[in-house]
Amino acid sequence: MKLKVNKYLAFIALASLSLISCAVQQQQKPTKVTVVKKSEVAIETKAPSQPLEPTKPTTANDFKINLPEVKREFRAAWIATVANINWPSKKNLSTEEQKREAIQLLDLLQDANFNAVVFQVRPSADALYKSNYEPWSYYLTGETGKSPSPYYDPLEFWIEEAHKRGMELHVWLNPYRAHHLSGGSVSSESMVKKSPSNIVRLKNGMYWFDPASIKTQDHVSNVVKDIVSRYDIDAVHFDDYFYPYASYNGGADFPDTASWNTYKNADGSLSRADWRRDHVNKFIERINKEIKQEKPYVKFGISPFGIWKSGYPSGVVGSSQYDELYADAKLWLNKGWVDYFSPQLYWPINSQRQNFQDLLEWWQDENTMNRHLWPGLNTVEVKAANRSTEIVNQIKITSSVLSKNSVGAIHYSVAGLTNNSEMIPALKNGPYKEKALIPLSPWMKINKIAMPNLTVNNDNSSIKIDWSSSKLNDVFQWILYMRYDNEWQIEILPKNQLTKNIARSKNGKNCNTVALKAIDRLGNESDYAAKKI
Repeated sequence: MKLKVNKYLAFIALASLSLISCAVQQQQKPTKVTVVKKSEVAIETKAPSQPLEPTKPTTANDFKINLPEVKREFRAAWIATVANINWPSKKNLSTEEQKREAIQLLDLLQDANFNAVVFQVRPSADALYKSNYEPWSYYLTGETGKSPSPYYDPLEFWIEEAHKRGMELHVWLNPYRAHHLSGGSVSSESMVKKSPSNIVRLKNGMYWFDPASIKTQDHVSNVVKDIVSRYDIDAVHFDDYFYPYASYNGGADFPDTASWNTYKNADGSLSRADWRRDHVNKFIERINKEIKQEKPYVKFGISPFGIWKSGYPSGVVGSSQYDELYADAKLWLNKGWVDYFSPQLYWPINSQRQNFQDLLEWWQDENTMNRHLWPGLNTVEVKAANRSTEIVNQIKITSSVLSKNSVGAIHYSVAGLTNNSEMIPALKNGPYKEKALIPLSPWMKINKIAMPNLTVNNDNSSIKIDWSSSKLNDVFQWILYMRYDNEWQIEILPKNQLTKNIARSKNGKNCNTVALKAIDRLGNESDYAAKKI
């Protein structure tokens, strides 16, 4: 009887253990795994049965993930200072009024998803910055040589405010114009008085540097190097004024007889036209090299007249910059002496004599070194029934004609955005709907940028992302990636933003992954840091 009882008790005990084991297994079922899009990492998800405890910061990046591609497109506007066209609106504004106007323009561009400004800092041998070579601009204070009061450096201010918004700042210089008709009287502070041996007067009253003069070339070279060395700029930009348009001198030839005779007396063999072009060609090549020697990441861009020669391409009729301005812009593009090239294609799409698309395609065919080709658009006064629709369609054409990796355009000028109530909405609801990074410049080499350090704190309502411990050397922007269920959301953030709070869920979708990349001055991306939530 005792033996039977023991067996019975043993059987009961064994059965109880089995029941307990099954119960434990029921409570410890494996977490459900949801497989997301092909080639993306699988994320473990489980609905919480009780409020989540705040997580400890995570710093490791121990998994791989395929991040979506970020759109790249150059979107810039010219800010003209000559004759107070765009900024400052008057030549006698106070420092605070000037700053306020600058901020309004930059805010407008940022809100419209532009990513660069081309700011005119040297309208005519003067300076909207503290120059070591030329006087303060008349357009800034109403008096050549007079600094702003209270003192500030406008270029420094524009750079800081543009970079704060994640926008590039390109300095726009007129290489040869020495005095503009709108620039007041020629005072003792003017370069016309300080350097009379290499400056000539045109029949319309303007003054012009002689491009063939070595003194001119050395002076402009010093001006450019001075800006590049002392200011945190992203590019140097020349416009279409090389030798002046013939109308500036009443149709007469450019008055460079003295330098031409010096050349001929030294047994020079070139024709006068080729001699002029040769000086401009050598000057463009020199400036490009000197910029890169000073700062390899600073780009050099030129915005020439939109037509090289009449008849190129076939059917195009118009002025010849090759013969009138002695600017062989096709050669500069063919040789790769520029990092970006912005021919001023200020005509409409349906023009019979100067067709926008035909000219763009011709310049693209000449882009044998695969530099950036970002045409200038006449946003202010292109002749079209609906200007905003015309500009939007021109931007669409650039996307179809240009290389996918090098799409872009520059708008002349910001007044086309401020004075036309339809233009900004047309851009924001159309081609500029999303932010975009600057296209890469693979021929320009700089050191690889470091991967950011990323930490994440997660609580019931929000996720705090922090990358303030990252190395900031050479960083220009950040790309923040957030995945809600299987849908990625992307933000492009300026360098000075080092944290962000995001919602745990949006539209019923939970954030399960965040990732971050650093972007350098040339648009190159670092390796990513990523965290699971």
